[in-house]
Amino acid sequence: MAFKWRKWNRAVHRDFGYLFSGMVLIYAISGIAINHVNDWNPNFVVLTEEFSISPPPSKPSKAELIEIIKIIGEEEGYKSHYFPEDDFVKIFIKDGTVFINLENGNGLVEKTKRRPIFREVNYLHYNPIKYWTWFSDIFAGALILLSLTGIFIPRGDNGISVRGAWMVTLGILIPIIYLVVYFY
Repeated sequence: MAFKWRKWNRAVHRDFGYLFSGMVLIYAISGIAINHVNDWNPNFVVLTEEFSISPPPSKPSKAELIEIIKIIGEEEGYKSHYFPEDDFVKIFIKDGTVFINLENGNGLVEKTKRRPIFREVNYLHYNPIKYWTWFSDIFAGALILLSLTGIFIPRGDNGISVRGAWMVTLGILIPIIYLVVYFY
């Protein structure tokens, strides 16, 4: 009885595909987020709110600043403050910052909150601990296996000897062309 390599190839491809489909989604989502890190913060949402109060005294005390941030409902979050300029105070609060122009009383509250889902999948993408790195290496090996087994599944005109050969060649040439253009 001859070895049925196509049957085993399909079985390995199918089972590894099922087993690692969740990881493919995690790395794909976090990869998109990381690719666009200059456009947005994938880990946190920054919420801003402008406000205006009557101008406080120049160089207000800690107690006066706490009274000021009571107006915007942040008195419980006070941590510290400093004056980067004579007419400007920066107040650090829980999960954010309050900026107040001491001359005109205009201010801005910036608060951050964790972005759901993206923060967690990005954490996994950065390989936070040794054991996760091992799992990620296994996953990378599985992707290699999925790639190699996948190219041998289609037969005939769509198989690796005709259409598949052109598609694999194109898939290899695109990154090579990019690297040549980028580096040389």
